[in-house]
Amino acid sequence: MRLTTKGRYAVTAMLDLALHGEAGPVSVVDVCERQGIPGAYLEQIFARLRRAGCIDSVRGPGGGYVLSQSLEQISISDILVAVGEGVDATRCHGAADCQDGTQCMTHDLWSELSDQIDGFLRRITLASLVRRVGATGSGNHRARERVAELIHATNL
Repeated sequence: MRLTTKGRYAVTAMLDLALHGEAGPVSVVDVCERQGIPGAYLEQIFARLRRAGCIDSVRGPGGGYVLSQSLEQISISDILVAVGEGVDATRCHGAADCQDGTQCMTHDLWSELSDQIDGFLRRITLASLVRRVGATGSGNHRARERVAELIHATNL
């Protein structure tokens, strides 16, 4: 089981908004430049995050995106689910029809693993990631590296 690029980019972009959004809306261009995410792809991710209620868009001069909830309220699991990257270790995507329409012998094991991973990701909030990044230094380049390290450390 692996976290896709979409999931990684979504978590990275949300953390970028958390780190840079105190002064107001953050533009897609700024996030793209800081994080190396392709602009068109980030727009698609932001559209999903907005529909899920994780972010709000602000129009006009100085517009961009802002978090729609506090840092403590947004978990990594929330972000991944918002972009269609929910955690599922089962081969049947939870439908229990893994083996020719019937449940395989290990379905419950993989289902429980999925629940454990999701529980872990629910306990990690944007607030906790911001604290981790802040503890490593405030340089933008170092923050970008640290974001990548944290996301890699939670690689599934």
